[in-house]
Amino acid sequence: MLTLTLSVLLASAKYSAPGNAIDKITAAYLGVKNALAAGNGTVAETKAKELLDALSADPAKGLKPGQQKLLNSYLDKLKFDSRHISETNDVEHQREHFESLSKNLYEVLKGLKLNTTTIYMDYCPMKKAYWLSETAAIKNPYYNDKMMATCGSAKATLTPGK
Repeated sequence: MLTLTLSVLLASAKYSAPGNAIDKITAAYLGVKNALAAGNGTVAETKAKELLDALSADPAKGLKPGQQKLLNSYLDKLKFDSRHISETNDVEHQREHFESLSKNLYEVLKGLKLNTTTIYMDYCPMKKAYWLSETAAIKNPYYNDKMMATCGSAKATLTPGK
């Protein structure tokens, strides 16, 4: 009985580690998104550094081979955009890189199926660009003025672990 319990605990610990890395990446991304939605380039710069750190901390460790392949196929692109966002506090330049960052992270999360919270893929018809959000309420990271802050709609939902 003790052996079975220990095996289950070890398996659970092994499984939760990749999820924790993905959760850190997702949380840092959402920090960038929220900063851009508020028009705060300085906070977006800081959150992008956190995202770059999370992406650089071997997030593929502990993933299944197919998951590793998927993540590794997007990792350089995610790092590229995160690095560019982290090197400036110019919101417009950050938003240029945020568009491809969002598209690529969505593909990773959709493929890995390791997110532990619901993630919404939102779309801005004015910008013709997508972003990910932790809430159903629209907070547009491409426009932060009063009229455009809620412009957009949810186009897909990633439920936890699905």
